[in-house]
Amino acid sequence: MEHITSRTNPLIAHVRKLVSSAAYRREQGAFVCDSPKLLPEALLYGGAVRSVICTDGTALPPLPEGVRTVSVPPDLMRAISPAKTPQGVLCVCAIPERTLPRVLTGQRYLVLDGLQDPGNVGTILRTADAFGADGVFLLPGCAGLWHPKTVRATMGAAFRVPAWACTAAECAELFRRSGLPLYGAAARADAKDVRDADLSRFAAAIGNEGNGLSESVLAMCGETLRIPIRAECESLNAAVAAAVILWEAARKTDRRE
Repeated sequence: MEHITSRTNPLIAHVRKLVSSAAYRREQGAFVCDSPKLLPEALLYGGAVRSVICTDGTALPPLPEGVRTVSVPPDLMRAISPAKTPQGVLCVCAIPERTLPRVLTGQRYLVLDGLQDPGNVGTILRTADAFGADGVFLLPGCAGLWHPKTVRATMGAAFRVPAWACTAAECAELFRRSGLPLYGAAARADAKDVRDADLSRFAAAIGNEGNGLSESVLAMCGETLRIPIRAECESLNAAVAAAVILWEAARKTDRRE
């Protein structure tokens, strides 16, 4: 294991830039996982780990041959970690190559429309994993899938749930080819109660935290769905709305089986 103490070391500079710049992440085809839990998740589910940095004396799981391992003092870990309280291990992984499929054959998908909070995006990936969703689409304006806060919030789901960044037009054409109905989550008077919707096979669009679904995405939706809540409450958090819809779909599937 190497030992690094300098903030000007090339690897340290590389990690700091991966943390701060989406353009650099795309250019390098790499992202940072900042948690001791995410390293074994990456190893277990096929994440291509390039390097591991840990604080002095931290135990690491067995690593594949060729993975660069580096120990650093706590003050240097604090300087490079995106977390306010570093947990002693971070790793650099390769961004997986994911091109849009020609046809979708799964049962449940989510479309995220302009969700800017990395924590929300990551939580939705984690929720999609928990309820067996087959994929998530991130439209323009969403927080990056490989943003450190997004990756951390997925709790490993980023390695298990297929996710694609694409335009609304690409999404609409893909759903058309796949015969997949698209529902929009919207608190509208004419929206169908989610409990009455056919959720045997579908995609659901979840809108921006403050403004809901954009008009262009609403125009793509065959129907809108509403989650019944008390009249005093204006709306649900985007990640909570996604969880309720996926739970309802899973409940109906289990009941049919």
